[in-house]
Amino acid sequence: MRLKGKTALVTAAGQGIGHAAVMAMAAEGAMVYATDVNADLLKSYQGVANVQTGVLDVLDKAAIARQVASMARLDVIFNCAGFVHNGNIQQAKDDEWDFAFNLNVRSQFWMIQAAIPKMLAQFEQDGRGGSIINMASVCSSVKGLPNRFIYGTSKAAVIGLTKSVAADFVRQGIRCNCICPGTVDTPSLQDRINSYADPVQARKDFINRQPMGRLAQAQEIAPIVTFLASDESIFATGNAYMVDGGMTI
Repeated sequence: MRLKGKTALVTAAGQGIGHAAVMAMAAEGAMVYATDVNADLLKSYQGVANVQTGVLDVLDKAAIARQVASMARLDVIFNCAGFVHNGNIQQAKDDEWDFAFNLNVRSQFWMIQAAIPKMLAQFEQDGRGGSIINMASVCSSVKGLPNRFIYGTSKAAVIGLTKSVAADFVRQGIRCNCICPGTVDTPSLQDRINSYADPVQARKDFINRQPMGRLAQAQEIAPIVTFLASDESIFATGNAYMVDGGMTI
């Protein structure tokens, strides 16, 4: 039980990578608070051991503060909430830019800012600070992808946010890393595929840009989250972990 005695908080836990990460960490013994803006999506956790659920809108700073304050302990955060906009710079709209940076970046800033005092206090009390895990993407400062201007820019900001937090608290028991997946077969991806004029061809195009010739499954991303949550990664901070099926070879 690699996470026994740890308490974790996951955003966007209702489906996809967030859901897979909750299940993986709970299976390793963590007490996991699974949150999502959609209460219906959280019903899937009914009867699952080591999981508590709660509705959380990460665009609400006060709600984030209340969630963190309600937890007796907080060892792990997985900031998973995000959104993917389509289009290049000439097609980008100001409201899309604002929404992406609020959800993909600002929500992580708010969550980390709220959690750090609790993690610092824990480190002073028992030498156990915390591990912050942010959802970035291979589409970021790591790699440019066509028609992902807003998304790639926001995820590049997540990598910068991650490294900055890691540098500021490296001596105070708080680690901060991010994961950079390739294309993952989630409900969110399927929604984007369905928005294309030819969804069948769109899915083929997504698969073709993966060197392995297939999409990742959410359960294939969850192990890196568990690793970063565990003491196995105790010497790792400020890193962006590629889980991209070879896109950055």
